[in-house]
Amino acid sequence: MSLLVPESGLFIWMLLAFGAVLFVLTKFGWPVITGMVDERARYIDEGVSKAKEAGEKLEKVQQETTRMLQEAQSRQSEILEEAARMKQDIIAKAREEATVAAQKVMEDARQQIQAEKENAVRDIRRQVGGLSVEIAEKVLRHSLSTDEAQMEYVNRLLDEVENRAQ
Repeated sequence: MSLLVPESGLFIWMLLAFGAVLFVLTKFGWPVITGMVDERARYIDEGVSKAKEAGEKLEKVQQETTRMLQEAQSRQSEILEEAARMKQDIIAKAREEATVAAQKVMEDARQQIQAEKENAVRDIRRQVGGLSVEIAEKVLRHSLSTDEAQMEYVNRLLDEVENRAQ
């Protein structure tokens, strides 16, 4: 018996054993193996399709996010512009109110000054009137003999009044 060439009986038994194993594998093994391979291929195909769907959804979400960010930035600019307008309106209104208040204060001050001026003029007229009456009274009480004496007396009284006023 040679190691490289098998005998014909052994060859037949090997062929029968191979055929039996081939039959069992063909009948029971390969359908299970091919079924598992097919199932694995379907699972991989589903994974790939789900990954594509997820990629598409992610792209849509990114586009939506970009759109929302642009919208938010646009809204932010509008709000800032509106705030700037409101600020300008408030400043203008405050200036206007301050101008009106200043004009009112000035008008009140003018009226008060006018009233004080009128009071001062009345007071001066009263004093002048009182002094005139006093001078007239003194002139009448004093008997004046001559025109020169009268003029001298009047001048003296005017000097007194003038000294009193200062």
